[in-house]
Amino acid sequence: MKRILISRTDSIGDVALTLPICQALKNKYPDAEIIFIGKNYTRPVVSCFEAIDAFWDIDELLNQPLATQLQQLKADCIIHVFPNKKLAFLAKKAKIPMRIGTSHRVFHLFTCNERPSFTRKNSSLHESQLNFHLLAPLGISEIPSFDQLPSLIRFQVIPAELPIWLPLSKENVVILHPKSKGSALEWPLVKYMELAYQLADSGKTVCFTGTEQEGMQFRNLIPLHERIIDTTGKLSLEQLITFISRSNALVACSTGPYHIAGLSGIHAIGLFSMRRPIDPGRWRAIGPKADYMVFDPNCSACKKGTKCTCIENITVTSVIDRIG
Repeated sequence: MKRILISRTDSIGDVALTLPICQALKNKYPDAEIIFIGKNYTRPVVSCFEAIDAFWDIDELLNQPLATQLQQLKADCIIHVFPNKKLAFLAKKAKIPMRIGTSHRVFHLFTCNERPSFTRKNSSLHESQLNFHLLAPLGISEIPSFDQLPSLIRFQVIPAELPIWLPLSKENVVILHPKSKGSALEWPLVKYMELAYQLADSGKTVCFTGTEQEGMQFRNLIPLHERIIDTTGKLSLEQLITFISRSNALVACSTGPYHIAGLSGIHAIGLFSMRRPIDPGRWRAIGPKADYMVFDPNCSACKKGTKCTCIENITVTSVIDRIG
């Protein structure tokens, strides 16, 4: 194997949990060039991972002339971690010898010559572990335990220049990231505000993060306090990664910044429901200080797979105790 392409063209959290298979491939094929194909906004996350040699923007790739696309896609193997129909047909046309994709996509029957069969929705495995099923055709048949996953992370933050108004000392900085762009069940905003006020009153510096659109949903609720800072819409992803890595803790639901915090090695606290497939067993962050909280590990509604709002019952006091 001289060149391996890995396609994961969805969100930051999904990309973060794909990184362990990149390291596993690098361990087995140390001389191979590992190229990650993804959405351009996830590039800063992938750039921090030393096992990946290059990043290709999927939109830029697909907007090139066909001849250029086929020339660029010269590789020994492509792994479709997140199925993309157009890319799958393009990889076949480029005559990549090994084309790996789950058997659960009909178009993979016509585009992939290696189709591992496994299910994600009802599995008890973590998302990162599930990705290892796709490596079986490459001779990597062992799925690591969850506790082994951190050893497959080589995440080195590329420092970005931060605004001078951000706090400099990480010891007392707690980041709160309330929204998830609808990708997860969210803890109530009113509880984030109460958490912020109590933390700030105890001497912590609290920073709210999020996009401008997310900030518009809760900015007017943020308590007025000299130790509470609203950064929503003011940081690039590169700056956010740097700021997270220099903070003490982060509290969020299952969303990209939570996974970045886990990879960065800070205390990452995820607030979850126990309902599959959105439970922490599937989506908790990876990292030496990655953590999660649920209201009731044995919630009967969650076990039945029915709609449940038990995440809303996680108390502010319990989160403060977990932050420490």
